[in-house]
Amino acid sequence: MKRVGVIGGGQLAWMMADAAQKLGVELVVQTPSKNDPAVSIAKETIFAPVDDATATEILASKCDIITFENEFVNLQALSDLAQQGVCFRPKLEALAPLLDKYHQRCYLRDLGLPVPRFFALDEVENIKSKIEYLGFPLVLKSRRHGYDGQGTFIIQDFASLEEKLSYESTTQTSNQSLFLLEEFIPFERELAIIAARSVEGEIVSYPVVETQQEQQVCRRVIAPAQITPNQVAEIQAIAHTLLNSLEVVGIFGIELFLGADGKILVNEIAPRTHNSGHFSIDACETSQFEQHLRAVCGLPLGNPALQCAGAIMVNLLGYENSDSDYQSQRQQIAEIPQAHLHWYGKTESRPGRKLGHVTVLLDNHNREQAIANDIAHSIESIWYPR
Repeated sequence: MKRVGVIGGGQLAWMMADAAQKLGVELVVQTPSKNDPAVSIAKETIFAPVDDATATEILASKCDIITFENEFVNLQALSDLAQQGVCFRPKLEALAPLLDKYHQRCYLRDLGLPVPRFFALDEVENIKSKIEYLGFPLVLKSRRHGYDGQGTFIIQDFASLEEKLSYESTTQTSNQSLFLLEEFIPFERELAIIAARSVEGEIVSYPVVETQQEQQVCRRVIAPAQITPNQVAEIQAIAHTLLNSLEVVGIFGIELFLGADGKILVNEIAPRTHNSGHFSIDACETSQFEQHLRAVCGLPLGNPALQCAGAIMVNLLGYENSDSDYQSQRQQIAEIPQAHLHWYGKTESRPGRKLGHVTVLLDNHNREQAIANDIAHSIESIWYPR
């Protein structure tokens, strides 16, 4: 497999570049805008929306296999290409249960994996009794296309729910069947694991990490998470069950909740490389991006182990509408010892947009959490205006 087609041209595709070069693989990207990060590293680019299956047919003619940088695709239209022999990895059947968050919840539950209680919001007459069963606060989620906290709302009471649904239906061409409701989990921490499965069915997983979110957007990732060996084993088992059940080829990110009672629940699945695995570029022998390309190209999987005591990854999020490249802040952050800054080259900043990330490698395992939090604070005090 020498030419890999990538649907999506954002920073996740851009970060595949070094791994592709190392493995002797060429990337052909389908993305809508000439300003998208991966355009600069692609061997060839097809400029079209990611859900344009006609463009994907052209992409297929230029490469050996096709993989995904994001999941905002039209599976129905792509299935015609798959029937004509186009090779998608992961295969479309592995994505099908995951793209709608209600279907994803049902799939995980039916696999016997632990998930919050939930229901689809399309039977109006039963809403009140179902909500009494969950209790407030609860979480309202868009079933499709939510990411970085978009389409996720914490609802405190019935009046707020009615108001939110009424607002959503007037501002968008949406209806209640496009939402699900689930119980609010008062978690102690949020966790994530990145795991890859090869063509032969071998699975490797990266260290479980702690993710720290603000306003439902990931701000920081600490690797490894300070949890018990039993909890690590349980999370690894969840990853194995899921990847084997779907017969995945490629890498998946799995987000989880750790409850105050020590129980683990699956939050969401990302069927691709994921923000919680960015630390692996600098901290692990094999990055998640190399691992994904290894898997989809049919190569042996690499070693996912940490090469240092730990790491902290801090997202550099937009906080204003601007076309600045933030050279001064980037320079100051890059001077932090053991810091590795990755700037995505986006031409526009807007609040909440991921513009880059910085990973700092840690030497001292025992004091890792305290040190990581101090480093994160230092980076954020340089990056965000006071």
